[in-house]
Amino acid sequence: MSLSIQNLHATLEDGTEILKGVSLDVPTGQVHAIMGPNGSGKSTLSKVIAGHEGYVVTGGSVTLEGEDVLAMSIDERSRAGVFLAFQYPAEVPGVSNANFIRAALQARLPEGVEIDAVAFYKSLYERMDLLEMDRKFTGRAVNEGFSGGEKKRNEILQMMMLEPRYCILDETDSGLDIDALKIVAKGVNSMRGPDRGFLLITHYQRLLDHITPDVLHVMAGGRIVRTGGPELAQELEAHGYDFLKEAALA
Repeated sequence: MSLSIQNLHATLEDGTEILKGVSLDVPTGQVHAIMGPNGSGKSTLSKVIAGHEGYVVTGGSVTLEGEDVLAMSIDERSRAGVFLAFQYPAEVPGVSNANFIRAALQARLPEGVEIDAVAFYKSLYERMDLLEMDRKFTGRAVNEGFSGGEKKRNEILQMMMLEPRYCILDETDSGLDIDALKIVAKGVNSMRGPDRGFLLITHYQRLLDHITPDVLHVMAGGRIVRTGGPELAQELEAHGYDFLKEAALA
């Protein structure tokens, strides 16, 4: 079972091409990471998979265990098991964290089936404790007034509660100090298993020091230009992205 992306092309609404033939497979049970310079298309890839309306797919395919993801609405993609943790999580004034997560879980249950409140809060508190989140956050509006690190932990909390099959993390490490990074990584690592796949998007090796990927892809110029093991991140850290320029222009 896998999230399969084949020869994916996508543009902005004005016709500017961003993705120029991206292909990769993320099987369940594996963590794949994508690194690359600014403007290479990494975040665009995550948004296209999730169904962001600001992009137009002009070619290729995205399938989830054989199902056509591009034919699904945003909600259908989420229900099918795709989760995107945003680089800049949005605030949702007036909606508490607990109610937001509970509503998302309730929407996935068959009609007439209600969430058990005791079991819900037990699960929520266990995950909050692992992420070192104060339980007062359950009553606070989603991300409103949160620090950057608190927002990122809240995204991971949502992911842990929803238990998606494919988790896409778009630069979750940006803006985190080392302590917050370790906590976020602990949450992600707690979810690793044979029935779940991850796609991590990052600029820096430091996230991969705490979440070791099975496969690392390097993206430049809207394409995957190199694939290797986790040791590839050290090469990028040592030499930068200059050696990729020729590949991106080819």
